[in-house]
Amino acid sequence: MTGPLDGLLVADFSRVLAGPYATMLLADLGADVIKVEGPGGDDTRHWTPPVRDGVGTYFLGINRNKRSVVLDLKDADDLVLAHELSTRADVFIQNFKPGGLDRYGLGYDDVARRNPASVYCSISGFGADGGRSLPGYDILVQASSGLMSLTGSPDGPAYRSGISVFDVMTGLQSVIAILAALRHRDATGEGQHVETNLLSTAMSTMVNQTSAYVAGGVVPHRMGNEHLSLYPYEPMATADGDLIIAVGNDTQFRRLVTSLGAPDLADDERFDTVAHRNEYRGELRPILTDLLSVHSAQEWFDLLSADGIACGPINDVRGGVELAESLGLDPVAMAGDVPTVRNPIRFSATPPRYDRPPPGLDEHGAEIRSWLAKNPEEKHG
Repeated sequence: MTGPLDGLLVADFSRVLAGPYATMLLADLGADVIKVEGPGGDDTRHWTPPVRDGVGTYFLGINRNKRSVVLDLKDADDLVLAHELSTRADVFIQNFKPGGLDRYGLGYDDVARRNPASVYCSISGFGADGGRSLPGYDILVQASSGLMSLTGSPDGPAYRSGISVFDVMTGLQSVIAILAALRHRDATGEGQHVETNLLSTAMSTMVNQTSAYVAGGVVPHRMGNEHLSLYPYEPMATADGDLIIAVGNDTQFRRLVTSLGAPDLADDERFDTVAHRNEYRGELRPILTDLLSVHSAQEWFDLLSADGIACGPINDVRGGVELAESLGLDPVAMAGDVPTVRNPIRFSATPPRYDRPPPGLDEHGAEIRSWLAKNPEEKHG
C-alpha cells in the first residue's frame, strides 16, 4: 500500500481552492487523483505573485500528488473521455456553479446512472437551492456569514481573515463527507451525492460566535484580539513587545498571577472567576500590563512557559515555519523538487506520500487519454 486510500480513483473536476485542497488530502493518503483542467488550466496556476518556476505558489500549495489532463468539455471527443472517467471513478468531485455540469451529462443524476457506486461530491458557495446563482468567493462568504463583523478592532473597519478560511474548511468538510460516504458504500454497495457549501461551513466553523446568537440571542461584535468569553486571552504588552497569553480557567489564572508575582489577584472578587474577569477586564488589564512591563516578551515567554502557562510570540509566517521545525514537526515536505507543506496527519503504518510534484498542465494527458480509451474493465490506471 502507498497509503490508507490506495486503490481509490478520484475524478477531480474542481478548481481554485476548496475542491483542490480536498483532493490533495485524498491524494496524500494514497488516492489516485486525476485533475481535469480546461484548456486554460486551473486559475490558480496564474495567481501570482508569489511564483516558482513560472507557476503560482498558490497552485503548488494544493495540487501535489495528482495527475493532470486537459479535457475541453465543449469538444465532443473530450466529453466522451470525461464521461468515461466519471464511469470508472470511485469519487467524482466538482465545484462548478450548481447545475453547471448538467448540460455536459456530468451532473449527479447522469454520473449516478453510469456509475451507481460512485460518491459524487458537489461544492458550492451558498448551496444548490436558494444560493445557486451566487458566486462562491470566500471573501463574499466571510462578509455575508458575519465573520468580517467579528474581525478587526472595535472602532475600525471589518477585515477578512488572512487566509480563505471557509474555502479551506469546506475542503476539509468535503473530505469528511467523502470518506463517510465511502464507508457507507463499503457496507451497502451504494454510492450517493454529498454536498458542501461555504456558507454552511461558515455557520459551523464560527462555533461559539454563531452559538452565541442561535442559543443565547446575543449578536457578537468586533473585539479586536479579545475573546468574547475569556480574559486574559490576547496579546499583552511587555517591556519590548507583545506576548500572547491565554488563560482558559481559574486554575490557570492563579498560576499566571503567581508567576507574575501577584498571587493575591486570584482571590480578588473582581478576578476570581471567568465571569468576573470578563466583567472587570478593564480593571484587570492595566494591572497585568504593569506587572509584565518589567521583562521582555522573550524573557516572559521563557519564565511563563516554564510554569506551564500558555503563552507565545507573534510570529510572521517564516517564524511559524521555523517554530514547527524547531519542535521536530518537519513542516516542509518535498514533492519532487517542489517544497510543500507537510500533510498534518501522522499514521503509524500508512504515512502520507509526496511522490508527485504538482503537475504541469496536461502533463499526464497522453497516458490518461490512452487509458480511458482502453478496455473499461481496467478501472484503475
